Amino acid sequence: MSSSASRVAVVTGAASGIGLSVATHLAEEGYPVALLDRDLEGAEKAAAALRAEGKDALAAEADVTDRAALDKAYGAVRDRFGPITIIVTSAGIEAFDPIAEITPEKWDRIIGVNLTGTFNSIQPVVPDMLAAKWGRIITISSVSAQTGAPNMAHYAASKGGVMALTKALSHDLAPEGITVNTIPPSIVDTPMARSAVERGDFPGLEALIPITPVRRLGTPDDIAAACAFLCSDKASFITGQTIGVNGGWYM
Repeated sequence: MSSSASRVAVVTGAASGIGLSVATHLAEEGYPVALLDRDLEGAEKAAAALRAEGKDALAAEADVTDRAALDKAYGAVRDRFGPITIIVTSAGIEAFDPIAEITPEKWDRIIGVNLTGTFNSIQPVVPDMLAAKWGRIITISSVSAQTGAPNMAHYAASKGGVMALTKALSHDLAPEGITVNTIPPSIVDTPMARSAVERGDFPGLEALIPITPVRRLGTPDDIAAACAFLCSDKASFITGQTIGVNGGWYM
């Protein structure tokens, strides 16, 4: 049995976009993968497609703000595959609101999903990693936390919190063989980004190509490839790092 086949991966927000691509890449690397999402139908469709290719994959419904739902989902993963030693936290939401229009409810929702939801997703699987003396935790943050972004104070703050959480956890867990890193993408061509354009919250994605040094938009596969590397034994000396998969945007 290869090492990847014995290491169980969970990806949150895995029904579409970056999360789906990460789950696909990890499955292709031989990891048993659990796809978690509020959109159970989408996650099940994606897991079925992976199984049709001979991969080990299952889907579970979970809202990252709901610890009971996460505990149930993780229980199903352990029952099927065993202890969880890889977690990629891709679940997240975005919002565009002028500062004067960010209500307490809007603020709490963004922080609840993006920051608290990330913590909720990580904490329950740490005991599995401690027992294995090996683990990989990868959070998906955002370039907006590094540069700021107009009308996104709540979103940028939530992702900045994810980056700080990542660095703090890396100190706690490094002595136990567990690495913790974050990837803050720049603009990635995902359904969520396209929806923002359609709503008029964001200019056309193609307008960003000329200001991106590599002269193209990011793709979910770009992010997933970096995740797959960080999950490998080759990345064992990388922890507490912000890995900018951003096409050359300089921070």
